[in-house]
Amino acid sequence: MDMQNIENQFTELKAQLAALDKKTAENKLSMVVFSGGAVAMGMDAVMFFTFWGTPVLRDPKKRVGGKDTFGKMFGTMLPKGMGQVKLSKMNMGGMGTAMMKSLMKKKNVASLEQFLEMAEELGVQIFVCEMSMDLMGFKREEMIDYKNLTFCGVAKFLEEAANSKVQLFI
Repeated sequence: MDMQNIENQFTELKAQLAALDKKTAENKLSMVVFSGGAVAMGMDAVMFFTFWGTPVLRDPKKRVGGKDTFGKMFGTMLPKGMGQVKLSKMNMGGMGTAMMKSLMKKKNVASLEQFLEMAEELGVQIFVCEMSMDLMGFKREEMIDYKNLTFCGVAKFLEEAANSKVQLFI
């Protein structure tokens, strides 16, 4: 083999290695938040809120007008913020959620609001599905103030999930 042939093979191997490196998943967790929420420790975390997960991100202190009939109906029927989220499948007229909150406090488990604060401090990115917001009549102005919150479509989640070792649907 001559030196030029070796150099060509070396250049080709470098290109193949670079291509493989681009395909390697990052140490990141991507999840769709359909209902509830989570924070991953030790990994980058991305949460994508869609459909029934979006009401959780509404700020209970914010009032927004100009909604159509369906927007008003969804706004009334769905929880406004984390404080109104049912924490138990066995809700029993609110008793299940009250029992779960009491148990969480007794066992020193952080509240959903505290989890969200920790998530923001840890740099967790939150993506909110604009299509879900539009369907339910939610507006950007009524969502929580959160440093790493982005309004987007499902394509953004797919982009994040493609580079993640783990994807969850919660």
